Amino acid sequence: MKDNKSASLFQKEQVMESLKQSFVKLNPRVMIKNPIMFTVEVVTVVMLIVCFLSLGTSEYGAFGYNLLVFIILFVTLLFANFAEAIAEARGKAQADSLRKTREETPAKVLVDGKIHTVSSSRLKKGDYFICEAGDTIPADGEIVEGLASIDESAITGESAPVIREAGGDKSSVTGGTKVLSDKIKVLVTQQPGESFLDKMIALVEGATRQKTPNEIALTILLAGFTLVFVIVCVTLIPMADYTNIDHPGTYISIAAIISLFVCLIPTTIGGLLSAIGIAGMDRALRANVITKSGKAVETAGDIDTLLLDKTGTITIGNRKATKFYAAPGVDERDFIEACLLSSISDETPEGKSIVELGRESGMRMRNLNTTGARMIKFTAETKCSGVDLADGTQIRKGAFDAIRKMVEGAGNEFPKEVEEIISSISSNGGTPLVVCVNKKVTGVIELQDIIKPGIQERFERLRKMGVKTVMVTGDNPLTAKYIAEKAGVDDFIAEAKPEDKMEYIKKEQQAGKLVAMMGDGTNDAPALAQANVGVAMNSGTQAAKEAGNMVDLDNDPTKLIEIVEIGKQLLMTRGTLTTFSIANDVAKYFAIIPALFMVAIPQLAPLNIMGLHSPETAILSAIIFNAVIIPILIPLALRGVRYKPIGASALLRRNLLIYGLGGVIAPFIGIKLIDMFVSLFF
Repeated sequence: MKDNKSASLFQKEQVMESLKQSFVKLNPRVMIKNPIMFTVEVVTVVMLIVCFLSLGTSEYGAFGYNLLVFIILFVTLLFANFAEAIAEARGKAQADSLRKTREETPAKVLVDGKIHTVSSSRLKKGDYFICEAGDTIPADGEIVEGLASIDESAITGESAPVIREAGGDKSSVTGGTKVLSDKIKVLVTQQPGESFLDKMIALVEGATRQKTPNEIALTILLAGFTLVFVIVCVTLIPMADYTNIDHPGTYISIAAIISLFVCLIPTTIGGLLSAIGIAGMDRALRANVITKSGKAVETAGDIDTLLLDKTGTITIGNRKATKFYAAPGVDERDFIEACLLSSISDETPEGKSIVELGRESGMRMRNLNTTGARMIKFTAETKCSGVDLADGTQIRKGAFDAIRKMVEGAGNEFPKEVEEIISSISSNGGTPLVVCVNKKVTGVIELQDIIKPGIQERFERLRKMGVKTVMVTGDNPLTAKYIAEKAGVDDFIAEAKPEDKMEYIKKEQQAGKLVAMMGDGTNDAPALAQANVGVAMNSGTQAAKEAGNMVDLDNDPTKLIEIVEIGKQLLMTRGTLTTFSIANDVAKYFAIIPALFMVAIPQLAPLNIMGLHSPETAILSAIIFNAVIIPILIPLALRGVRYKPIGASALLRRNLLIYGLGGVIAPFIGIKLIDMFVSLFF
């Protein structure tokens, strides 16, 4: 999917399909969804009737001229439909590539302990299936047994494999991805046709796209403008008839009044409005973010506060052992050996990192005597794990409080020096694991959260955008404070429970702020659902992905920067093109009104700024410009107005200057040039 980022705006296949759809969309039942362009369609039909009437009598004007006006109006409709169709075609192209991913896949279903191969389409929620190296995962689910490296490039575009394992926040797998190693047992979490991939396909096709509140409000505003100009144009006819009594020749033809009406209503933005909305969702998809609604993209442009889960979002996910601290009087090699022996049965990433650190220190597991050893698994009650060796030696590794209780319970002293080491590790954002041999402290292992690279710079950019970043973690306040400072977030919530996140979001929302939440765990699901924009990591649990209204395929915690920029682009594009469209009307007013009345009312001569050739060429030039400006602006609607974090007032000044002033000047130049060409034939 990453390949699509560099794809051309107009690909041949998409253009051909869009041209076809431009005619299909002329159906009034489709057109009525866009009141402005529906009004244009109505007056185009009226103009067609006038063409037929003018064949028999000169009362309705010259047939050739009326036909020309009709053709230009018809082309205007086609251009507007083309803008929407090209935006939809880009989405459909992406849907087709996703559909290839969701091919019928054989599934090894477990029934009463036996494996049966069935089609992936027959899998239902609650089924269990087995996947081994080389198998394509047939459906969305949660790993309940085992771990495996998985190729998710078909979904994310990233070629690097990822590790998914049972338990924790990295247990979710997506249908269409491929298992590269090991064996996993998966529980199906979705009914057929409701998979993550199915939802993606429906969304990018635009089938389920609903108009956003902002888009609806703008449509109402534009419809109001249109109604005003209906009244303006209707009142011009009796005014012209009245003027005609004293100034013969002030008659306004039906072609003139229809042209004036079409030029004055905001057809430019009316024709591009749908394309802008569809393109916003398309841009999000190109940033590898699946949005469940256009509203989510739009809301992202107005975000005030961002909550980020620490583990897996700000940090790489799993803590790593970074240093061994031997207690006073304990040989360092003996201590490292005890650390490795205590980690034999520890299958957690932390346990594996202890073994890796030991290997870097020159100690290897295979050199240790573990014959007859009894493994002690970690439990929530004991808060420690370890091993009982054949010679009766007991080695334990665990939390400070648990080991201290064990040591002091046996009548042994907990060294002050070790307490100081523990305090130092905690104040530096680390997690201390204390090791004891035969209930005597031998030292401390330091575990550190690894902060994702480049994250400070990204948070600084969010700050410039006016977004406050808040880290949420279950860690103690000391550790949380250290990580928050190191990552560069504005605030943090330590020892946070799921309800604490909810309370914080509600408090911010009550203050009138819009909140975004990023997370990957089931414990993040309530907060993701409560937030205005909930971005779930694709690597996270199914519950998190269901609760959010966006899914980040890259699992990038700072992806909100792109999401916010896309949201702001969407709002700015809509605003700037509306400004441009209305500014256009000013110029077109100066083109047509003087041309209509100047012969009969010479006093209007100062308004004839453009000095157009004749009333007929003036009208034709204005409606031709009105038509061609739509396709000219399609690339801008699809790409969006470029966003820079320079503040709202500076952005407003910049856009008013470019699109407000430009919207007034461009038609003056454009209409004059078209008039010079058209006048050659009239």
